[in-house]
Amino acid sequence: MSFSNTDAMPVLFLGHGSPMNAIEENEFVTGFRNIGKTIPKPNAILCVSAHWETKGTFVTAMGMPPTIHDFGGFPHALFDVQYPAPGSPELAKETKALIKKADVGLDEKWGLDHGAWSVIKHLYPEADVPVIQLSLDYYQTPQYHYELAKELASLRKKGVLFIGSGNLVHNLGMVAWDRLNESGYGFEWALEAKEKMNRFILSNDHQSLINFRSQGKAFDLAIPTPEHYLPLLYALALKEENEKVSLFNDKAIAGSLTMTSLKIGDA
Repeated sequence: MSFSNTDAMPVLFLGHGSPMNAIEENEFVTGFRNIGKTIPKPNAILCVSAHWETKGTFVTAMGMPPTIHDFGGFPHALFDVQYPAPGSPELAKETKALIKKADVGLDEKWGLDHGAWSVIKHLYPEADVPVIQLSLDYYQTPQYHYELAKELASLRKKGVLFIGSGNLVHNLGMVAWDRLNESGYGFEWALEAKEKMNRFILSNDHQSLINFRSQGKAFDLAIPTPEHYLPLLYALALKEENEKVSLFNDKAIAGSLTMTSLKIGDA
């Protein structure tokens, strides 16, 4: 595979929500499919998922990453899903070489977790685009993650689509299970956090988003743990100064979750 220079690929942050979005038909799945139609087919995908946290930083380097069903309590049909996209040992090595903030390990054991495959399958259902994942080092600060991501900027001009996969508001402990299917339902604090996050995103106030622990109670409730939020910082770090940001799937669900997603770039 050749990673020669091209026009800069867009960058995505996808609110992945429930694993069931992999097999259900709903407005959010439609949103993923529609955004996929606006993007040139990439040479490869580099995904940072909320569901791969490690001590240190790793990148998947196998030729055929397995589909990981890293969840429980869902219908058997979800466990039957396979997403047989190839990996890219070449891109893994290039990613390792670009990152100076960490000694990146080449991983042969992980694969594609549901934060990756449950959304990528809607963008590229034929599984014909190589995918690698970069892990989240849970020992590091938000500022560190943002700065590490900046080291990957050159990959955008080599046909690599970057996807951050998480959820900006993600408090499973407060989910309103009786209102799961009520589109747009959010607790007051969740809607407050969503609107404030959107304002920071659209005004390029990345530092306020990095300093999310200083943004008040609504943010504290929205982000009880950072793993679903940090992929946003990776996406924003790759934004060039004058690039357009477009929001989609911008709704709350189940009281304490949001599906807000974004695309950076005009392509």
